Amino acid sequence: MPQQPTLEQALRESGRRLHPSLGNPNWLVLRQRRRIFQQGLAKLPKKKLSILDVGGRLQPYREVLGIRPELYLAIDLERSPLVNTVAAAEALPFGDGQFDFVICTQLLQYCPDPYRVVCEVRRVLRSGGFAFLSVPSIFVRDHDHECWRFLPQGLRYILRDFAAVEVVAEGNSLTGFFRTANVFLTSFARPRFLVPVLEWTLIPVLNLAGSLLERCGGTNDAFAANFSVWAQK
Repeated sequence: MPQQPTLEQALRESGRRLHPSLGNPNWLVLRQRRRIFQQGLAKLPKKKLSILDVGGRLQPYREVLGIRPELYLAIDLERSPLVNTVAAAEALPFGDGQFDFVICTQLLQYCPDPYRVVCEVRRVLRSGGFAFLSVPSIFVRDHDHECWRFLPQGLRYILRDFAAVEVVAEGNSLTGFFRTANVFLTSFARPRFLVPVLEWTLIPVLNLAGSLLERCGGTNDAFAANFSVWAQK
């Protein structure tokens, strides 16, 4: 059984996802997701919020919320010092209309029935409440239990019961190209001791190139690597 991380380790890894280093293969999409999350907070009601983090073993976006949470609960199938309840996203152990805001990032690809998860998220939201989700469109399979990759129209379909849905690409096609190159290099580098070398040398160069060139790609998101979603009940 994998050793449970310490609180310090969980907080450190959460911080790395919110503020990734230039050597992080996912730097291009993580910085875009942070921007989309920050900008979308203006949608939320101007009051203290009851928040649920589904798949909240790590909580990179909790810091961005500042003093907004009145209540912040996290569930996950894996125990972590940041997890309040060990439970499945398909059967959230909460009453109807209990939360103002639900966060569910990079989880749906592991769920055999993502629509059921989305229905549960909607169920526990109050009327007018919001959900923020993120999902991969292009990524190597990194776990045997992964089931899905997602495109905008598919996201709109599984979120069809929400009153309003906004799907936002985490960067355009050029962003997706450079991020995919990074992930390919670090996933298949052999021998494995080359990975830290790549993260100190080639990956930062590709990240900077992607950052400089992505404006040339305009709004074309046909090869976007990841999508964020804001959905209102």
